[in-house]
Amino acid sequence: MTDAPMTARAASTATAGDILSSHLTALASAFLRALPLAVGEVGARPGASVVPSEGTADLLRAVRRINGLLNTFSASFEPLWGQESRTELAWLLNLLALEPGYVRRSARLLGALDGLSGSEAEGPGMLAGHAGAPKARALLDRQLTLARTRAHSTVLQELRSARLHALADRMTLLVAEAPLAASADDRAGAVLVPQAAAAFGALAASAQQLPLQRTATPYGGDGLRRLGSVPGARGALDADAALAADDAPWHRTRVLVKRARYALEVCGRPSAVLDELDLVLLRHQEASEAAVTAATAARTPRITPATAYVLGVVHADQRLEVEAARYAFGRRWPELPPGSEAWLDLPPAEGWGAAAESRTA
Repeated sequence: MTDAPMTARAASTATAGDILSSHLTALASAFLRALPLAVGEVGARPGASVVPSEGTADLLRAVRRINGLLNTFSASFEPLWGQESRTELAWLLNLLALEPGYVRRSARLLGALDGLSGSEAEGPGMLAGHAGAPKARALLDRQLTLARTRAHSTVLQELRSARLHALADRMTLLVAEAPLAASADDRAGAVLVPQAAAAFGALAASAQQLPLQRTATPYGGDGLRRLGSVPGARGALDADAALAADDAPWHRTRVLVKRARYALEVCGRPSAVLDELDLVLLRHQEASEAAVTAATAARTPRITPATAYVLGVVHADQRLEVEAARYAFGRRWPELPPGSEAWLDLPPAEGWGAAAESRTA
């Protein structure tokens, strides 16, 4: 099966199975090309770069898109095969994201602390000269390095497991033929557009549940003081749980933004706007996770009050980053088309059956 875009005439008669098989063939091929590179990269070095190596990054892109496609268009695949594939792909996605996540978190937190404790041309940071800053930095660096090393060992072990080999075999078979349901024999527009519309409906419903009224100003002080309908916290662990519950709808919305992005790609309508929203919500998630790490470090036994104070300032700084990302999302979301029909009625950028290969490179 060719990966090249179909002609307009062929696209008008293509079945949903033709379109899905074309995309899955390209994505599974990208998966199989990137897998040995990623395994070699992980085996050669513990993570040291904020950006994943080329093979790992390509593999992550392919896994995300295959998983998103199988979630959004699940009705077009054999149910048991689809469920098993989604489970295995989610496992690999979480595994591959583990070590780069710690590397980015380390860069974010240490960079924030350096900025707060440094003396720039614009003036000194609020922690400049503070006695606890060097110790707080050393503590964060030590804890995150240990977490990254453990994650690296876990990834290295799992990338040699029978489970990964079984998933690779599944992708090899997918290159040849996707296990489609009978409904995939119908015309692409009649089958795929309603499923893509459902993905946009889920995204719109999720966005409507977000407390955008609390993020209407650039400085989210209200968001820092009040957590909406989350029950009041009674201690440190309760406070962590309250913040996690407040962040969870935003994390869920990011997942739905990704699925909507990938649905548009299958429909031949890639959207730079959704790419932008995805990056905003990625910034939100990384700042949220960094704040949790700073709060956890501040509860390390036997550290000095000065060190704990500095870590508390870093925690507050990251929560401000969370509020800034929410403000950016709230500014952009109301400007978008109000319903899935507006997105799916846009003129196709490439047409049904456009190759997914260019978007996984």
